Amino acid sequence: MTDLSTLWEVGLPLAGAGGGLGYAKVRAPRVFWSLAGLPVATVRFAVTYRSTMDVCGLTVQPSRLRAFMVRNVARRPDVQPVPPKVRRVRASSTGLRVTLRLPAGLEPADVMAASERLRHAWGVHSVHVTETKPGFVELRMTGYNVLRQVKMPRNLPVGPMSVPVALREDGTAFVRDYLKVPHALTLGANQSGKSMYQRNLIAGLARLRVALVGIDCKRGVEQQRYAPRLSALAITPEEASGLLDALVEEMEDRFDLLSDHGAADVWELPDAVRPVPVVLLVDEVAELFLVATKKDEERRDRMVTQLIRLGQMARAAGMFLEVCGQRFGSDLGKGATALRAQLTGRVVHRVNDKQTAEMGLGDIAPDAVVAVTSIPPDLPGLAVAGDTSGGWSRIRTPELATADAAAICSEHAHLTPDVPRFAPFRPTVPAVVGSAGPVPLVKPITATS
Repeated sequence: MTDLSTLWEVGLPLAGAGGGLGYAKVRAPRVFWSLAGLPVATVRFAVTYRSTMDVCGLTVQPSRLRAFMVRNVARRPDVQPVPPKVRRVRASSTGLRVTLRLPAGLEPADVMAASERLRHAWGVHSVHVTETKPGFVELRMTGYNVLRQVKMPRNLPVGPMSVPVALREDGTAFVRDYLKVPHALTLGANQSGKSMYQRNLIAGLARLRVALVGIDCKRGVEQQRYAPRLSALAITPEEASGLLDALVEEMEDRFDLLSDHGAADVWELPDAVRPVPVVLLVDEVAELFLVATKKDEERRDRMVTQLIRLGQMARAAGMFLEVCGQRFGSDLGKGATALRAQLTGRVVHRVNDKQTAEMGLGDIAPDAVVAVTSIPPDLPGLAVAGDTSGGWSRIRTPELATADAAAICSEHAHLTPDVPRFAPFRPTVPAVVGSAGPVPLVKPITATS
């Protein structure tokens, strides 16, 4: 009887703990990873590291000096192959980060090729290899699918033109840095999460001292709600044509300013004269290419030409493009391929046809096209991001309601710069009636602030 009581007293808490961990593994993967997954993975990595490197072909024969020291000083007849040296191991709420020093004879590509074998050997969800500096790589191991329940990291990169908009599959933040990648193309079908990506991007930009310019030819149904934070908005093709002309004129004025000060770009100008950066947000770019009459065709050609000019030269003037659409292909018409060539950054969500995926990523990361076409419809916000370096990764944006994004724009309306060139296209913002009378939502500041 005593044995049964002891078994009951010990077994019941253990069963409860096991059930709790099982529930956490499904409902709270971060908690499960911190309590159980991380200790197990750390021990498994430490115990099996050398043998795993050996069977994965990530060891090299030691140098002659090392072999001589082993045989004659350590008095060991057998000389073991040398694996990469572990320099640092860091744990996080999503996985492990291990910094390795590569021995002579190995390169980062060798470790990248073995990432899938390493994942299975150490029992983690994924292993991503990143070269940190010559001779060093970082293994970013994730203990679970971080894209299933998106939670942005606490320590996010900051910068004058940096906006964290999504989470990468290795647990790091995907940052839209306009100083590194000035122009980008975002594609996605209906219900793919493209609008969610745009909302996160606009909410991040609203907090910066930039002029946001919108083109939404769907009568402004997407961007009109962000009017308190927009310096200009065009909701028809006719207005878009005029706004693009104004943007090109603004760019040319800024080039004159750069020439007067002998500067290569606006960031070399003194703070007192530096114009405010401008981000152009184009929603549904295909609407700018569609024509019904000969007159529309002339306007289309002019708009496409102006967009291409902005893509070629606007970076130095502190003006950046963010082009979005459901599909993008050469069949849109003249200038589509030339415009795409200027858009360095690419983010492609689930699309309806392979041509759009190839148009978005085929020229910079051909192997990423397969990843795009395999995105399931039950994971909105999941996308593939690539750049001209040839690298790509899966990302997913956190959920952000339209009302929350609009509230952020209203909260930061006082940062909306008053650019004289965009005055004819400034959206009308209704006033908020307070105790002291009508209070305008928008407080313009000067363009050089």
